[in-house]
Amino acid sequence: MTRKTLVAAAGMAVVAALALAGCSGDAAGGRQKLELWFWGAPPQQQQVMKDVLVEGFNASQDEYELQVTFNNAVDKNVQVALTANKGPDIVYGSGPAFAAAYAQQGKLADMTPYAEKYGWQDRILEPIYDSGTVDGKLYSLPNSIEDIGVFYNTKVLDSLGVDVPTTYDEFVDVLDAADAAGLYPSVTGNQGWKPVNQNYISLFLSQVAGGKTVYQALQGEVPWTDPRIADAVTASAEFYQDGYLGGDDYATLNFDQSMQLLSAEKSPFFIGPSLAFQFASNYFNDEAGNTEDLGFMPFPTINPELPSPYFTLGTTASLSINAASKNPDGAAEVIDYMMSEDFTKEMNRDWPGYWAVPLKDFPLDPADYDGLSKPFVEAMRQTIDGVNAGNYGFFAGTFFPPATATLFTDVDGVWLGTQTTEQFLDQVESTFTGELDKGLVPPLPEPAN
Repeated sequence: MTRKTLVAAAGMAVVAALALAGCSGDAAGGRQKLELWFWGAPPQQQQVMKDVLVEGFNASQDEYELQVTFNNAVDKNVQVALTANKGPDIVYGSGPAFAAAYAQQGKLADMTPYAEKYGWQDRILEPIYDSGTVDGKLYSLPNSIEDIGVFYNTKVLDSLGVDVPTTYDEFVDVLDAADAAGLYPSVTGNQGWKPVNQNYISLFLSQVAGGKTVYQALQGEVPWTDPRIADAVTASAEFYQDGYLGGDDYATLNFDQSMQLLSAEKSPFFIGPSLAFQFASNYFNDEAGNTEDLGFMPFPTINPELPSPYFTLGTTASLSINAASKNPDGAAEVIDYMMSEDFTKEMNRDWPGYWAVPLKDFPLDPADYDGLSKPFVEAMRQTIDGVNAGNYGFFAGTFFPPATATLFTDVDGVWLGTQTTEQFLDQVESTFTGELDKGLVPPLPEPAN
């Protein structure tokens, strides 16, 4: 599923079979069936979802029965099904930009009445809630927020004779020290999923230009060719060219492989989204005896005029209601169940990285968690505090209009020297202007910095 799975799509026979499935229906015991299609998570994580979401929701009421189908081709499945006015009741997608496109086609239900019924706007972080609206109506809510930060291996830092860096200059010094020691300066890569590039251009837009500047560009108040934005794009290219994003192997690594290399002490750092905690659990665990070796920190602030820490706010996926659902009330009840404190607390016990439900008052205490759930909860509490203080920039795939977000995937043309920063941003400006005129930019609160 989108950039989070980095795995191959399933065969077209599966796509066709799922696409032809209708919305809702009768389930055992007279309950109405509700369907959610989800990406093909590993078996252990599928079991967590079945235990906490499916069994939890089904036990919470007696009118509906939720069923979840796991499939790696969920994006394609949903596309085909929605086009045919069929598909699951709860639509799982890759974020607000994904939802906005289908909302404009009339394929998603307006969730504003349910937001008023359940009080979602009061419960959910303001920029996250607003990003799911189109023309003032709510069409999606995310299952989780994320920040783009730095995973580190304490054993590797010890072997290099350095502490966990606290400034950007210290961070670069460690990257150089790792390179000199024959290690990867950091590990990450876009093998199998080019939109991984959005993580790093979003990071540099936040860290160099700042969230307020990007906000102004998204409002059409300054052009995307603004010098502050150009500096951010150029800085991302220099970072890549210095070998700080997976060295020469960026195009041949994915997140899972990168986390494996980090656990094997081949690098001190993995720069990436906090959702990668779910990959980390495969390699940093009790069986391996190395859970305490993994740390996570916000990316060190680059621009001295920005506060520290400074966050790059994004989401992992979106939840919407299929306009063709026979039970939209039931679908809304499922989404409300997932936007609750109890669901958030339970999902994060055994599945860190993917379920930082965007509650304004994130109710989780790191002391109540073990293993990798502890540092993940701590990181998300810190991120939410930063968002509430206005110290954040925007992840392109969450907050930019669809075609503009897609164009930022191609920033590697600048990184590889086949395109200049100026040429790239001219294309961005042209594409964005068209989307701004069509009203495709989600409403966003202005960051403080």
